[in-house]
Amino acid sequence: MDGPRSQFSYAALFWPALAAASFGESASALAAQMMGFDTDRDQTLQEPEGATSSKMALELGAVRLRDFTLVESGLPTLLCTPLALHGSTVADLATGHSLVAALRGSGVERLFMADWRSASPEMRFRGIDDYLADLNVLVDHLGGLVDLVGLCQGGWLSLVYAARFPGKVRKLVMAGTPVDIAAQPSEFSALAIATPLTVFQNLVNLGDGRVIGRNVAKLWGTDRVHVDDVRASLQTLEPTDSPDFKRLESIFENWNGWTIDVPGTYYLEVVEKIYKRNELASGNFVALGQKVDLSRLSLPMYLLGGSLDEVVASEQLLAAQRLVGTRPENLRHEVAPSNHLGLFMGRRSLEECWPRIASWLNEPVAPSSSLADFTSSP
Repeated sequence: MDGPRSQFSYAALFWPALAAASFGESASALAAQMMGFDTDRDQTLQEPEGATSSKMALELGAVRLRDFTLVESGLPTLLCTPLALHGSTVADLATGHSLVAALRGSGVERLFMADWRSASPEMRFRGIDDYLADLNVLVDHLGGLVDLVGLCQGGWLSLVYAARFPGKVRKLVMAGTPVDIAAQPSEFSALAIATPLTVFQNLVNLGDGRVIGRNVAKLWGTDRVHVDDVRASLQTLEPTDSPDFKRLESIFENWNGWTIDVPGTYYLEVVEKIYKRNELASGNFVALGQKVDLSRLSLPMYLLGGSLDEVVASEQLLAAQRLVGTRPENLRHEVAPSNHLGLFMGRRSLEECWPRIASWLNEPVAPSSSLADFTSSP
């Protein structure tokens, strides 16, 4: 690997498996590196506030529902952020680098966001089904029908949710989302597949049943990101020695420095189901007691990938087009000249790609495809 200047280093920002994978086949090496790491959260770090004011619409034990709405009527759009190493402000980093602002400014005026909480020790046994159930509570709180926008790991969770509850999702957007790992390996997925499962299990054991975010960040060395990588992800033309860039860099570093902890059960399920066994693409993914058949999912979809994405190869996302049952006229896709983070916080992506997505979300759906023509019953 190229070290901290490589865009590949951003993989650890979004999925802590890569930190373990960097040790290859040696679980004992991982354990040695983490000796002395503690499992208590660093209380000196402040949770990033985000650039856009919001109010709490609902608070559950594992997730908060943030309300960014500008109007009180209309179909709600629910932004499903990644449940990974960093918090939900990946979608609301700073002025000019906020997906929330980009969507609202392009006409998505009833906007909410799932803000996943850091896992407490009591949450260590929570799995994928628990988070799908939480997402279902949020959707029901919003009236039982939403447009879903899923980012990275939040994208496949949204896809599974839509397949499990097709009558509750009108349209689905996925950005930088792994769907078919076999379609084209990324550096990240290749390492995740090649690493023995015992390495991942050992990482969970060292966290007493959780993956401790700040320990993983220390292990991977992402507590500080090279200035060129920050600039590339923010897609800013500001000179790196300018006051405006220094301000943005400080905001980015604060976001990067504040990590969340992930339940070990959820973490290991994702490693096995998404990366090791590629169950979404193979049709073997079971969600809330029922096998997910993507070919029966017919709702409109918009897929946004990055040609420079080091975490999720765009082919892994675009493979969804051949796996789902959506009519071709209701499928849209776009591959932006962006790395992974740039899809969510890059100025160019937010100014060029997301307004098109917002316009698509605001388009009416033909009656024949407004809701899935099947139920989630077997």
